[in-house]
Amino acid sequence: MFGTLAASGWHTMALTMRLLVESVPLADGLIGASTEVTWPRPTRPGMTLRVYSEIVDIKPSRSKPDMAIVSMRSETRNEKGEIVQVFTARMPVYKRHKAAQR
Repeated sequence: MFGTLAASGWHTMALTMRLLVESVPLADGLIGASTEVTWPRPTRPGMTLRVYSEIVDIKPSRSKPDMAIVSMRSETRNEKGEIVQVFTARMPVYKRHKAAQR
């Protein structure tokens, strides 16, 4: 199907999640409300992967004033800059307390 050996898309997702958990500074942890994952090209053995993330939307919660829904798009790219995975997540997060902003 891919012509040569390719990693499982879920293996690529596991590596992406580890990088996100270690680097995304969301208040009080994070859980996913919904996610979407696509793999536009295969991940091959020996590739060096990097994850680029962007917050694309923040919607304050109507029912919980101390929370918001954050939408984040993450692209996992190989050493050539080619996208091997796109991960979009919507996450409920707590707003920062004024004491934490100092």
